[in-house]
Amino acid sequence: MIQTYGMLGAAVMLCLITYAINVWLYKKTDYYQVTGYSYLFMRLDLGRYGEYLTYRCLRSYENKGAKFLFNCYLPRENGDTTEIDVLMIYKSGLYVFESKNYSGWIFGSERGKTWTQTLPQGRKSHKEHFLNPVMQNKLHIKWLKRLLQDESIPIHSIIVFSERCTLKRVDISSQDVAVIKRDRVNKTVSIIDSKTTSMLTPDKVTELYEKLYPYSQTSMDVRQAHIDSINSRIGQNDQEKEVISNQSDVENNIEMISGTEDQILCPRCGSPLVLRMAKKGKNAGQGFYGCSSFPKCRYIQNIG
Repeated sequence: MIQTYGMLGAAVMLCLITYAINVWLYKKTDYYQVTGYSYLFMRLDLGRYGEYLTYRCLRSYENKGAKFLFNCYLPRENGDTTEIDVLMIYKSGLYVFESKNYSGWIFGSERGKTWTQTLPQGRKSHKEHFLNPVMQNKLHIKWLKRLLQDESIPIHSIIVFSERCTLKRVDISSQDVAVIKRDRVNKTVSIIDSKTTSMLTPDKVTELYEKLYPYSQTSMDVRQAHIDSINSRIGQNDQEKEVISNQSDVENNIEMISGTEDQILCPRCGSPLVLRMAKKGKNAGQGFYGCSSFPKCRYIQNIG
């Protein structure tokens, strides 16, 4: 019995030491310096964790002069915002990453309104639909260009999915868009870098970083307003989304509800799930899906 307790104590101590080392290393990263998220907060939020893992794959570029920003809330029309998950500023341009930390099978096309995530559920499968991430990133880049007012800056669009998923059937025709799994992100950037002829000077990289940095330091009120605006536009355009038939309509519709992910129904009562943000407690600042029938139905689902 004493030996068992001794082994258990050693295992607990090893876990605590490992955790402490991970926290120490994490606090040395640009991700922590820019976001200020605690290690535990980042690790328990699948969406934030996916952003961090994408950044971690690219950390070697920091030694080559790259600078990173995360969760940049860029201004749009009428005071609205659009959020860039991960932005790398490098000599070969701006790399705009849309992070999708999903599992399952992924189906989609560049021209589709939504993509599909298929998940195993017993002997059957369950499908979830989410907005076309290529179009989402296209709109992020649109407002980034509007802000910078400099067409000479190369901007590259990369959609990054988790290694846990399978890109079963994804049809992309544009040459300036990459849809990949996270284990290919370093190689993809390397290929783009080798083909880009218009280079930014170190001073220009620093200038762009300093200009965009404030947009990564938004207040909780701005982030909540971003989520509220998304929910408002979703509600206003439910009927409009049903009649989309061509590429232009797809782009316009996604712009109206840019920033959303899965459009899903509550598994308990069938009401739509809406994006919300925790304002208090240990999860303050963390986004989640909550049932629109609250308080009648209290179902919640973490974002991931």
